[in-house]
Amino acid sequence: MNVPKGKLIAIGGAEDKGSDFDKEGTSIHNQNFFELGILRRIVEETGGINARIEVVTTASMIPYEAGEMYLDAFGKIGCTNIGLIHIRNREDAAREDYLERIATCDGVMFSGGNQYRLTTIFGGTAFLKTVLTRYQNEEFVVAGTSAGAMAMSNTMIYDGNPSLAHLKGEVKITTGLSFMQNVIFDSHFEKRGRFARLAQAVAANPSCIGIGLGEDTGMLITDGNKMEAIGSGLVMIIDGHDINYTNIADIPQGTPISVEHMKVHFCTKGNGYLVEERQFVQQLQLINA
Repeated sequence: MNVPKGKLIAIGGAEDKGSDFDKEGTSIHNQNFFELGILRRIVEETGGINARIEVVTTASMIPYEAGEMYLDAFGKIGCTNIGLIHIRNREDAAREDYLERIATCDGVMFSGGNQYRLTTIFGGTAFLKTVLTRYQNEEFVVAGTSAGAMAMSNTMIYDGNPSLAHLKGEVKITTGLSFMQNVIFDSHFEKRGRFARLAQAVAANPSCIGIGLGEDTGMLITDGNKMEAIGSGLVMIIDGHDINYTNIADIPQGTPISVEHMKVHFCTKGNGYLVEERQFVQQLQLINA
């Protein structure tokens, strides 16, 4: 596969509001991370405050409220050329005006909510093909928070109770939007205690690198490989390539899994990780310089 010219920005979300980012609709305006470093970084990578960014609210159950929050947050840092795309079903995804807008903007951001909505609504559509093609062939930015980040990979977690995630079969996986191969994103990672959930997903798919995104934290990904931690929190990397033993293939559903020699790395702001090389980098910017 060719090296993509675009960039991904996967964000872990900002608040603990339950299983979905927007589902309960409480405290939605308290998204302070958008007013700080991460939102500014999105604008910077997209081309500055005059860049055209389209916000796709499909994952959210309260898309209009979420959209207004984004307009307000981007506006506070002087970025007012923001569009809202409220796609609610596959018919909406085929609208010519939306296709034209996604073909001409400088970047796109997928909101939080339910990542399963993103895959079931966008899978196989011209809208998704346009975003994928632009990401691959242009200096195009694709950002996503919470569910929007989890859907970026080819292998996607769509369900899994953290308190039961040590049991085989309790972590549900499907195909994501496939901006990036051989990784699995999880969000709200520390706040919602999702280590076991991501660890089981990696144990079942050891060719994938698990990326646990903390809140107010993200990964900026260039060349489809170089990841730089941004924001104030923690990104946890789970590497299953060197697993010596796991019982996950042989035990019955609902039985605790065991795994030997799974590697874990902690990344904070400025640290990096190279996916293909499976290498932790103390300061990724030194490599990019």
